[in-house]
Amino acid sequence: MSLQSVFTKLTAIIVDDELHGRENLKKIIENYCHEIEILGCADSVVVAMEFVNVHKPDVVFLDINMPVLDGFDFLDEYDDRKFMVVFVSAHDEFGINAIKVGATDYLLKPVNIKELKQTVKKLLSIKNKKIKVETVHETDKLVIPASHGFNVLVIDDIVRLEADGCYTTVVMKGGKNTIVSRTLKDFEDSLPSEKFFRIHKSHLINLKYINEYSNLSGNFVSMSDGSKVEISRRKAPEFIQKIKAVLNVV
Repeated sequence: MSLQSVFTKLTAIIVDDELHGRENLKKIIENYCHEIEILGCADSVVVAMEFVNVHKPDVVFLDINMPVLDGFDFLDEYDDRKFMVVFVSAHDEFGINAIKVGATDYLLKPVNIKELKQTVKKLLSIKNKKIKVETVHETDKLVIPASHGFNVLVIDDIVRLEADGCYTTVVMKGGKNTIVSRTLKDFEDSLPSEKFFRIHKSHLINLKYINEYSNLSGNFVSMSDGSKVEISRRKAPEFIQKIKAVLNVV
């Protein structure tokens, strides 16, 4: 994929338990924001999750106050969400929590068309900057987006990667860290599986930089950068088998 690729269209779903709220936002977007294609409208978190699985939208316009499960409950279901989130609410007291869960924007009902257009511009900008993380196999390099353009990293020099919401910190040999606006899942899909292993929902490590493994009081690995990283209980058996295969451990 070209590094100059530009996205001019975004796909989206609308999640709101009130019919009027769904139809009103859909109509405004279709009339004033032609960059957005609405793939569907959901009246509950359960239906919204089905829509996300089927349609894989770029954006979810999400109400907060809904019966049974609310907007934050919906986001809790995704450790590595691929979609951007715009909260659309009649209440303004959830702004701090919206920031904490990595929402792109927060619109108040009734939706102001000018503010909505600004939000769409922001969404497009983020999409355009999120150049697909590419692995250049011939040179064992990784191309990642940066504020000034992009950086090229040597894959073998990556010690580990740590998730922080929609961002990932890439820790390099030598102590240089790079924060990237990409999810850890994107890196997991791009980096060679024979070298990297996801030991936790927040941690992806380069197996060659493991200094020690311990199963005392939980499962942990000590990495060459001095960090001690937890291995989730679910991942521990697979990790041990992986290490045995990679390092020829009997």
